[in-house]
Amino acid sequence: MHLFVNDLTVMDFSYLCPKRGMVGESWIVDVILAGELNEESMVQDFGIVKKQLKGLIDQYVDHKLLVPAEHAFAQITHREKNMVQVSFQRPNDRAIHMYCPDEAYGFIYADEINMESVGAYLKDALAIHLPDNVDDIELLLRAEVITTPFYHYTHGLKKHDGNCQRIAHGHRSKITIIEDGTENLAAEAYWAQRWADIYIGSTEDQVTISQLHCDYGDVADATHTAFAYESSQGYFEMAISRAECEVVDRDSTVECLAQYLLEEQTKRSHAGQIKIIAFEGVGKGAIVQTTP
Repeated sequence: MHLFVNDLTVMDFSYLCPKRGMVGESWIVDVILAGELNEESMVQDFGIVKKQLKGLIDQYVDHKLLVPAEHAFAQITHREKNMVQVSFQRPNDRAIHMYCPDEAYGFIYADEINMESVGAYLKDALAIHLPDNVDDIELLLRAEVITTPFYHYTHGLKKHDGNCQRIAHGHRSKITIIEDGTENLAAEAYWAQRWADIYIGSTEDQVTISQLHCDYGDVADATHTAFAYESSQGYFEMAISRAECEVVDRDSTVECLAQYLLEEQTKRSHAGQIKIIAFEGVGKGAIVQTTP
């Protein structure tokens, strides 16, 4: 017997890629459980499946930075008090450096982060938590179908009480821009290109390379932008190529980013009325518009 749950959850996370750098992502998770009926004549209660499996997926992947631990660029060093230093030594001044609590990472023992490697990682992690009557679990990971422009972005929200405070988690997000009642696909394409695989940091968290806790050796203020902050989960820092980062004068919540998009698009447009619908991953976001 097989039990399925579609749209179990959405994993919002970022991962390291040798070509693209730090990539924000949002994957929808469908699950299939195979097993015998229990004493309630069920493979498993839907309510239990949704709650327990979603919680485990959140624990292992959601709002983390996934690192391809077997890639040649990946250097992982466990430091004091559960801190982990990760350097992803991409060439041409594109190296990425992190120093964060261990719970901010997911280490995937593969040379590439993709749906296959993450699915295998999750299947192994979830298998030990399955009830006795469940013989197997199948995870189907998929991206939202988006037919208009979208971007992948990574950020961290130090003021958040939950896992959003982790300095490198992200989203795959569509953007809708309506000007004088008409959707402006060209403007959406502009932002999709500008924020393709971008890290969005706040001026409030920006520091110089010399202020970072770790000595990363190959980075300088001329090539990299650095961020550091303390939050309830601990200390976070990172250095990322200037070419793959945009610094904004506010927090990077979706509400603040929607307002930033509106202000920036107003500078670029002659429209009398502009409306921004900024998504944060799948099916959620913020709306802001100019005052008539």
